[in-house]
Amino acid sequence: MIEPHGGTLINRYRPEYDYSSISIEVALDAVSLSDLYCIGIGAFSPLLGFMGREDYVSVLDSMTLKDGTVWSLPIVLPVSSERRKELTEGTKVKLAYDGQVYGVLEVEETFEVDLDREAIAVYKTNDQNHPGVSRLMKQSNVYVSGPITLTKFPDLQFLDYQLTPSEVRSKIKEFGWNTVVGFQTRNPVHRAHEYIQKCALEMVDGLLLHPLVGETKQGDIPADLRMKSYEVLLKKYYPNNRTLLSCFPAAMRYAGPKEAVFHAIVRKNYGCSHFIVGRDHAGVGDYYGTYEAQEIFSNFSKEDIGIQLLFFEHAFYCKTCSAIATYKTCPHDDHEKLILSGTKVREMLRKGITPPAEFSRREVIEVLIKGMKDS
Repeated sequence: MIEPHGGTLINRYRPEYDYSSISIEVALDAVSLSDLYCIGIGAFSPLLGFMGREDYVSVLDSMTLKDGTVWSLPIVLPVSSERRKELTEGTKVKLAYDGQVYGVLEVEETFEVDLDREAIAVYKTNDQNHPGVSRLMKQSNVYVSGPITLTKFPDLQFLDYQLTPSEVRSKIKEFGWNTVVGFQTRNPVHRAHEYIQKCALEMVDGLLLHPLVGETKQGDIPADLRMKSYEVLLKKYYPNNRTLLSCFPAAMRYAGPKEAVFHAIVRKNYGCSHFIVGRDHAGVGDYYGTYEAQEIFSNFSKEDIGIQLLFFEHAFYCKTCSAIATYKTCPHDDHEKLILSGTKVREMLRKGITPPAEFSRREVIEVLIKGMKDS
């Protein structure tokens, strides 16, 4: 099986850890809580905790950690300027969310950053209409770093699908898969996605459908509704001995190309040998070029990334071909092509309009329309 990123699958989960003598507490938001959890279970291997200044600067400047390991997004913990005064080197602090302690951090350093510089480096823009930039600019510009201990799992939805990287790897071994392709999504799977996934399945032993269920932006279809749509799709249209549905508990950054690299690395930690990168991966609005999330991988060698990337063109339904196709395989004029974006489909669903069968499976649409009416 493929090695985790950096060579070791990190495990910082210690439910027996006694933090009763620790008095200082740092409050987490929903994104920091999901980061804590992902570090603790090894999803963010090789990270042992929240990044220090040297790793942070290196990630912004060169998409690597200070030791040269490829890493494209800063994983940091903001704290207030007042709280910073208590966070001296070596201090242990409790990490709490909504009054519950979920972990402990051993402080290595605190440091100030230029949020505008971070926005440009990560998101390629400082426009606060970008959801990632908007969130960044609302937080403190002081970060605290250090290794963490995860003492308690968050209250997770979809427990049957909340598999840690080590658990997914055990499933892969149990299924006898030698090669596995990962698919990242924050949307329901439509026919174009299905086409891409099944093309990939022709090349590998198994598919890990790995929807992100952490924090997303307003307007995205809720995770519980998406999970129902994945269940009905996989049950009827995919071979059950070659597919695995599991949740990715991280927050969505909407960082486009940088997040595509991040998503690939993380799926390597979950045991994927291959990863699909499609059109405008992790994009939002018009901030990134159509295939920029694929082009960014030219900055790295195959050895640096360590996972095989599968790049796909934009897929659509062609009326003349009577099939899902891409510009690589379909010769017909654009007026023969049915192209619906996820945004347009969400608008249709909210209005109770059924998207055409060529775009999405009937069973999926029924789940989504019922869910949108009930919400």
